[in-house]
Amino acid sequence: MGTGNHSCGTDFTLVGLFKYGHLDTILFTVIALLFAVALIGNITLVHLIRLDRTLHTPMYFLLSQLSIIDMMYISTTVPKMAANFLSDTKTISFLGCAIQTFVFLTLGGSEALLLGFMSYDRYIAICQPLHYPLLMSRNICCSMVAGAWSSSSINAFVHTVYVFQLPFCGSRIVNHFFCEVPSLLPLVCEDTSQYEHTVLLSGLVILLLPFLAILVSYARVLVVVFQMGSGKGQSRAVSTCSSHLTVASLFYVTGLCTYTQPHSLHSPGRDKVVAVLYSIVTPVLNPFIYSLRNKEVMGALRRQVG
Repeated sequence: MGTGNHSCGTDFTLVGLFKYGHLDTILFTVIALLFAVALIGNITLVHLIRLDRTLHTPMYFLLSQLSIIDMMYISTTVPKMAANFLSDTKTISFLGCAIQTFVFLTLGGSEALLLGFMSYDRYIAICQPLHYPLLMSRNICCSMVAGAWSSSSINAFVHTVYVFQLPFCGSRIVNHFFCEVPSLLPLVCEDTSQYEHTVLLSGLVILLLPFLAILVSYARVLVVVFQMGSGKGQSRAVSTCSSHLTVASLFYVTGLCTYTQPHSLHSPGRDKVVAVLYSIVTPVLNPFIYSLRNKEVMGALRRQVG
């Protein structure tokens, strides 16, 4: 108990993207630009969906929720990284680290589940259009979003409470640019192999199952579209599905690489690169891939500007 109390009173030190500062300046500038692009893109999309009545559909309702999650998601890591870079202290309090871990897990889990629900929406719209108003009613959409938030929050709360009651011994240097469960486990001075099985199970349920659902949904969509025999429709469906799958694969595969490996196999340098992909790059790409290439969204943008 004394060790646990001592652990709670000590700050952590975040190494950042690199241990040596000569590369941080360039990379920080790039990430700051990505952060600005992500905020502008997602804010624009949410604003358009709210203002334009033609976008008041289940698909765009889910898309607006994804944009809100992405804005919060990227804001969980980048501002603190920027503050540490500018202040040169690179510290984060024990409570701050716990809060960052909880928020990051909640938002990451919510996005993973929401992407799966969005693929289900496209599957119903194309493969069962007559049942679409019933299967994708407003109540069902709200239930999907509530289910994604609540289940990911419970999962994040359990993992955060468990990890931060473990004894952290010796070094408090986290070889990462934010507090994340896999980067904290090497600092624990007791065997965590049993707990890692729980992390693996959570990763498979929250990341792998929605990803498989997306693959199955889009495969079914492509089969139905190709059976229709419309060359223009086929090319549009292939373009849409391929772009969506590219971004979804980037998010799910990198997340699975981080949360389904024992910490003994983790490489800090590789983990940082992978974390940049799913915590920064994906929120930047989502608004462009899912909406700004969409004719309905571009039409709404022209109407609002005009």
